[in-house]
Amino acid sequence: MADCAAADALLDQMPAAVILNGDKRYDSDAVRQKIESFGSAPNIPPKRNRRWKNCFSPMLYRDRNAIERMFGRLKDFPRIATRYDRLAHIFLAAVCLVATICYWL
Repeated sequence: MADCAAADALLDQMPAAVILNGDKRYDSDAVRQKIESFGSAPNIPPKRNRRWKNCFSPMLYRDRNAIERMFGRLKDFPRIATRYDRLAHIFLAAVCLVATICYWL
């Protein structure tokens, strides 16, 4: 499924934020309008084919790197990278366990 299609369900579960960083894949008018309807400001780099370039701050976008590194560290564990677990709550427990090991030790 495309990221823009999944963004609708994902944004419904997001807590309130002042600025919401997103990847270029989330650069669509529908996603931007949904973020703004929650009272947040979208900070998403515009795609190359966009005629009107929206406001974008590279300084605020740097914080997104921490999230990308966290996912990279989680994928070092084969159980997380290959998603062996069939049930969502067991997979979530494994992700929480690995995150605790990575960032607590």
